[in-house]
Amino acid sequence: MKTTHKLFRIIEELRDRNGARVSELATELELPKSTVHRHLKTLEEREYVMKTGDLYYIGSRFLYIGMGVNNRHEAFAQIEPKVKALASETDERAQFMIEEHGYLVYIYRETGEHAVQTNTQLGKRMPIHATSGGKAILAQLTDDQIARIIERHGLPKVTENTITDEDELYDELREIRDEGVSFNDQEYIEGLRSVSVPVIKPNGQPLGAIGISGPQNRFKGEFYREELPDKLLGVVNEVELNMKYQ
Repeated sequence: MKTTHKLFRIIEELRDRNGARVSELATELELPKSTVHRHLKTLEEREYVMKTGDLYYIGSRFLYIGMGVNNRHEAFAQIEPKVKALASETDERAQFMIEEHGYLVYIYRETGEHAVQTNTQLGKRMPIHATSGGKAILAQLTDDQIARIIERHGLPKVTENTITDEDELYDELREIRDEGVSFNDQEYIEGLRSVSVPVIKPNGQPLGAIGISGPQNRFKGEFYREELPDKLLGVVNEVELNMKYQ
C-alpha cells in the first residue's frame, strides 16, 4: 500500500508540474531519488510517462484511461451535445459535473464565443460547496450523506462569498430542493457567477448537474435569475425523460 501511495504521489506531482526531473520530484515529495527513479522507469516502460532529456512528462495513455469516465453512464452520451448546444446558444461556458469522493468534477465543458477563461479543467476536483453544480448535487443527497462529505472535506473558504457555515449551507440546499435550481455568486471565483440544475436518475439519485457560468456584469437580473434557469430546466427535463424511457 505504501508503494502504491508513493507511485500516485509521483504521478500527481508530475502532472501539477507539467514535467519534472527526478531530483525535483524527490525533493518536493521527500523521497529518495532511487525510489522516484524506479517508479518513473516503470511508468515509462508501461508508456504512461514520456521522457525528454532528463525531464519526465505525463503520457497520453492517462488521457485514454480517463476518457473511460465518459462511458460510466449511458446518459453521458446525450448530455455532451446538449452542453455544446448551451455554450453555442448563450456564448458562455457550459458544463456537466458529477460528484466523486465528495468533490465536484468536470466531465464536459464547452466555451462559447464570449466565455470567460478560468482554471477549470476536465477531471479537476473542486470544493463541492463552493460551486452551483456542487450545491445542486448536494441538495439531492440525504442529510447523512452531506454530513459525511462535510466531515471529510470541511467547508473551506475559497472567496469572500463562499459559504463556510454549515447551517447556512443546509438552508440554501433546502431552497435548491424546492426550486430545482442552484446559483453561485462569486463563491469559487471572484467576479464569476453560475447557475446549475441537477440531473436526476430514474431511481431518484443524482447523476450530476448541468450549468452555465459567466461574468457578473452579464449574469444579472432576469437573464441570470430566470432565462438561464428556464433554459437549463428544459434541457435537464429532456435528459431525464430519455433516461426514464430508454
